[in-house]
Amino acid sequence: MAARPRSQGSDPQPLSRAQELDLIEQLRGRWPEEFGIDEPLWSRRSVATLVERLYGLTLSTAEVGYYLRAWGIWARQPTDRACALCADAVARWVQNEYPAIVRSAREHHAELHWVGRTRLHGVTPAAAVLSAVSTRGQIRFMIVTPTVDPPLPRDFLLRLPGPTGRTTHVVIDGSWARRDWPRRVPRHIVLHPLPSCERGA
Repeated sequence: MAARPRSQGSDPQPLSRAQELDLIEQLRGRWPEEFGIDEPLWSRRSVATLVERLYGLTLSTAEVGYYLRAWGIWARQPTDRACALCADAVARWVQNEYPAIVRSAREHHAELHWVGRTRLHGVTPAAAVLSAVSTRGQIRFMIVTPTVDPPLPRDFLLRLPGPTGRTTHVVIDGSWARRDWPRRVPRHIVLHPLPSCERGA
């Protein structure tokens, strides 16, 4: 497990190592509503709520963000989402195509998210983390179990707009070939592929 937040002075660590590992196990393959938390996906706030319910500890959203980064969940730049062979193509895409997506999202008062997949850091059994980062810096995620290379789950995309069902634009990085995308999503969820040499037809 990656290093936990450092305390100030002699204050105790907010979570013990055992609690941190248990928290990850609680999150694997489960949604917030299974714990009575009224959020569609895991976020800094919903994780803080779960920590308080499970362990009686109060964490700020900033402290939760430190844990998420240690687990491999953070806001990445577009070029960080590409392999070395695709970096130039991604840079051109960001310059030439991405501005039109941003304009369309603004015109339709839509949310805009960047979605990707990574491996959960420092734990066994291995698992994949799917994360969505909005242009406002909000992070929503799920930990998938037991597979470490799942297709892009339709349920994850359906939960991004939240209960309002507002139009949501989603930029999907090269973690998935096109054949691993859901076959159908509602019209209010608009998918945009980030250039990748791994994408299938």
